[in-house]
Amino acid sequence: MDYTQIYPFPALVGQEELKLALLLALINPAIGGVLIEGPYGVGKTTAVRALLDLMPLVERPVCRRGCLPDEPDALCSDCRERVSRNEALLTSEPMRLIELPLNARLEDVVGGVNERVALEQRRVLLEPGALAVANGNVLYIDEVNLLEPAVVDAILDAAAQGRTFVRRGAMVRLYPSRFILIGSMNPEEGRLRPQILDRFGLRVWTAPLAAGAERLEATRRVRAYKTDPAAFRLRYAAAISGLAEAIRGAREVLPLVQPTHNAELLAVDVVGALNIPSHRTEIVLLEAARAHAALLGRVDADVEDVHRIAPLVLRQRGSVAIAVEARRVAEEDAAIRQVLEAALSSV
Repeated sequence: MDYTQIYPFPALVGQEELKLALLLALINPAIGGVLIEGPYGVGKTTAVRALLDLMPLVERPVCRRGCLPDEPDALCSDCRERVSRNEALLTSEPMRLIELPLNARLEDVVGGVNERVALEQRRVLLEPGALAVANGNVLYIDEVNLLEPAVVDAILDAAAQGRTFVRRGAMVRLYPSRFILIGSMNPEEGRLRPQILDRFGLRVWTAPLAAGAERLEATRRVRAYKTDPAAFRLRYAAAISGLAEAIRGAREVLPLVQPTHNAELLAVDVVGALNIPSHRTEIVLLEAARAHAALLGRVDADVEDVHRIAPLVLRQRGSVAIAVEARRVAEEDAAIRQVLEAALSSV
């Protein structure tokens, strides 16, 4: 990879909320990923691609079919040979950024028949799609609101189940598909379906930089980067290394981090006060608080952590349609109880 093509993450001007959300998502995949909204030209895609410098090391199968050492009965023939030669089935390497193109077909996403093998060898070979390739990595979808409905449904299934089924007639193959989902969009081009919106743990509104000094500094940095990318990246090498180390350390300490009782109460209280229907909200709020505490090197996620990340979790969680339906059901239930009570009093 040509790293000179990556704009340094620490060189991004402003957009503190966006940068924090992306770091938290890398630290704790249980958060459920990040949705980035905003107009064109505010650095959404640049920020996501800048994560390539910061990707933590993860263990992943050497086999493209995703064979795991703790599932010996499910090993493919190649992996059984590897085991017989005492070769490792897992390797350690940085997370990758898998970008899903807007024109991706369902077969590209889920997987399908290898057409070359089918034509040349006259046999059916099921190949993994982008969801399987994204396993253990970051899956980035730009213009996520413009995806075909069938593709969205496939991503929803994979995000919910952590696996992808490839079916072609009687042939079925199962691939692990656990990934960090990041999407970006311009709301001028349409909204997201509620089903996929709910899958994003954190929601960021990326507004244009307001201060003239910040906009000027952003312009100067972009010009310096385009003039000499290698020299520009060298200016931020220490900051990049420091951030990467902070992410690594936070991922290591995360299993030890627990929310305090007061943090749990605050999370439940604020979700209730905002009348947010999804129980996923409290879960994400506390997982994000844990990641924030880990980033700061603490093993207690307290009320300050919840307070810091609450807007990222809580925005766009309310539902007018659900609230209206809930009131309708409550009114209907009240009418039913009134009729029942009147009937019982006459028995």
